Amino acid sequence: MKPRQVPEPVASADGTEIAVWRSGSGPPLVLVHGAIADHTRWAAVLPELERHFTVHAVDRRGRGGSGDSDDYELEREVEDVVAVVEAAGDGAVLLGHSHGGMCALEAVLHTDRVRRLVLYEPPLGFLGGSPEVVEQLEALLAEGKREEVLALFLAEVARQPPEAIELMRSLPSWPARLATAHTVPREERVTRNYRWEPSRFRDVDVPTLFLLGGDSPEPFKLAAEAVADTLPDCRIAVLPGQRHAAMDTGTELFLREVLQFLDAG
Repeated sequence: MKPRQVPEPVASADGTEIAVWRSGSGPPLVLVHGAIADHTRWAAVLPELERHFTVHAVDRRGRGGSGDSDDYELEREVEDVVAVVEAAGDGAVLLGHSHGGMCALEAVLHTDRVRRLVLYEPPLGFLGGSPEVVEQLEALLAEGKREEVLALFLAEVARQPPEAIELMRSLPSWPARLATAHTVPREERVTRNYRWEPSRFRDVDVPTLFLLGGDSPEPFKLAAEAVADTLPDCRIAVLPGQRHAAMDTGTELFLREVLQFLDAG
């Protein structure tokens, strides 16, 4: 089955319509992208995932085909993921990247329909950094400097090297990334306010895979260890030579780890 040309809307708890792009065949797999992205973020890995799953690729609120609301909170995004998972059907696999991984992990506290969980470097409050970055992002956005918003976020927050940023600029997904610039400051503020609380997750018995880039900065390693030490059934898979964008820079490696984990269930 080829990807649908129009998304299928799913109503979140607050009434916001979340766009879901469905393709492929097989058990449901919900994909939740990270910052400065929309559902097209998964383009490099989508063809192979479609061979094994009915893929439900989300446009997170405020971008792509999804609606938005004035009162942005992490809780609203968690409700969005829960709504999509429950619409996808029982036994769904949930895969979240970066900020989307944080939403996915929080979502498993509110639904029993997730069969397996894959997290790729959710920050979970471990990134730290200068508190002035949010204000700098907001100032750039107010001036309409969307390219500069993304460049600052990638360099100072995501800690991507110059060559990785240039690769992103060269990909067809870059215009879609620019279109999400207005969501960057608000998500970064939420990320900086997030505090990892192990006690909230100790009873999460969903088998979980935490993907960690072998060359990723120390904060992501701390997040991986925190999750693995807390969840009863979680293992870390290190992606050698990779950082925060292995879907593009190590596509075969990313797919191998994900599919091996999901075939185990």
